[in-house]
Amino acid sequence: MSEMKPRFKTKIPNMKNIKIIAVLLVILLGLLFFSTFRDTDTLITHTQANALYSGDKIEKIAIDGDFIRIKTEKKSYKIYKDAVNKTAFFEKYPVEVVEDNSYLYDIGSLLVLMLAFWFLYRFMQQNRLQQLKHLRASSKANGEVESEPVEALTSTVTFDDVAGIKDVKEELEEIIDFLKDPQKYRDLDIRLPKGVLLVGPPGVGKTLISKAVAGEANVPFFYQSGASFVHIYVGMGAKRVSELFNKAKQTAPSIIFIDEIDAVGKSRGEFRNDEREATLNQLLTEMDGFEDSSGIIVIGATNKIEMLDEALLRAGRFDRRIHIALPDLEDRAKTLELYLKNKPNEVNIEQVARMTVGFNSAALDTLTNEAAIYAMRASRRMIETSDFDAVKEKVLMGKRKLLSFTEEEREIQAVYQAAKAVIATWLDIEFDKIGIVNTQLLMSEHEILSKSQLLSRIKVYLAGSIATRKRYNEQFTNAASDIAQAKEIVAKVIYEYAMSDNFSVTPQQEEELLSTSVSEVETLLETLDTALNQVSSILLAQENITAEECRDILREIF
Repeated sequence: MSEMKPRFKTKIPNMKNIKIIAVLLVILLGLLFFSTFRDTDTLITHTQANALYSGDKIEKIAIDGDFIRIKTEKKSYKIYKDAVNKTAFFEKYPVEVVEDNSYLYDIGSLLVLMLAFWFLYRFMQQNRLQQLKHLRASSKANGEVESEPVEALTSTVTFDDVAGIKDVKEELEEIIDFLKDPQKYRDLDIRLPKGVLLVGPPGVGKTLISKAVAGEANVPFFYQSGASFVHIYVGMGAKRVSELFNKAKQTAPSIIFIDEIDAVGKSRGEFRNDEREATLNQLLTEMDGFEDSSGIIVIGATNKIEMLDEALLRAGRFDRRIHIALPDLEDRAKTLELYLKNKPNEVNIEQVARMTVGFNSAALDTLTNEAAIYAMRASRRMIETSDFDAVKEKVLMGKRKLLSFTEEEREIQAVYQAAKAVIATWLDIEFDKIGIVNTQLLMSEHEILSKSQLLSRIKVYLAGSIATRKRYNEQFTNAASDIAQAKEIVAKVIYEYAMSDNFSVTPQQEEELLSTSVSEVETLLETLDTALNQVSSILLAQENITAEECRDILREIF
């Protein structure tokens, strides 16, 4: 039989640690023994002391603080000095006065205890350091590396390398101008935002945009991922934040870009994480610490703004928020044109742009690269439109399922979104623009809303599903989110705001309010049918429409 090897290794304790523990135990046992046997004299009563006095058994007596100590041939006793006739005792027997050194004992005991606790503290500290070293060694063994030193990057990306996003570029122009010439703003005492938050779904180019800002302004660019601040060691994330801002101050004007800032800036709730909270607090402190005119701009990127802590979003930190939506038809065409710029091609860019509804910039980049690879495999030197058709499904079925519509789905979505835009314009509900890939209206928020305004919002959220049901005699899943929001507002109107006719409310009132809203929207859509057709045609052609364009259409018809 072959020799069986043990499955587990027994870890032998460190001999140095065993010695330290042994010394501490000896010291503590010594103190306990000394305190127990320090005073072995038996305490006696007045009667017992008189008996020893009368029997001439006392050899000598001693005064020791509050006690008189009596020594006989065989044993020693003690009695409170006020309990005996001191004059008689002192005249008959020789008396000693014992010096009270108890305080020295107490000081000595305290020093010994302090020494013992110091040894214990040192032992625990050394043990913790050994555990940290073991953790670091384990991390390295598992392929993890320690955080890299903070270094500035030089961005060569400009806005010429970023297609579309015209509105975003315009919002960032003054940031670039400030970074180029901060003194001009200081002279006029102009306060620019300390932080800019880029909000949008993954893959729309938030990192590329921030690099373009740095490249346009020609300033150092510090890139950090939010996840890089989250360490297993408490305090390491806060230290890295401090290092990052110190470096940025030394090279100001500069840009700090924190990608996926929600990883470190997540709202502080009941599920606490001491390391994340310490890092977030340090980030807030650093942003409060530098002046508005210091020449440092912090750009954060997230696709989960609802998860960010309120302290991070308040005035004086991320003052400006820029929403980046999925590219529309025009943006996709410009993006494809940019990606095909250095590739030999005979591609109908408009056709490819139309068949890529819902693709973000990263997906378009991947699609273009896959099309080029497909053409190369076919031994062709020119990329064709058919190559994009051939690889489109491959990109769609990649790691992340992309939102992409067939031609029939585009028509349904155009009617759906057109109904929302038309009803919102008719009812004076403000919005910026609405598109096929933008599934929510960007409506302005107010502190105080009237009941009629809330009811109008309910109608806007119901409009799309009512319009598509009327047009196709069918219901579709794209209405789920809007219907949920309509129901949420109805519940608030009835229960939270108490806007119903009676203070005593029932679920029946919710159903009645929804039914009334549906009926009113159906009547409105019959009246606005011509406008609905025009707006849906515009959405099919250019994929988005502004509030002003909707108003122009309604003015022409009515």
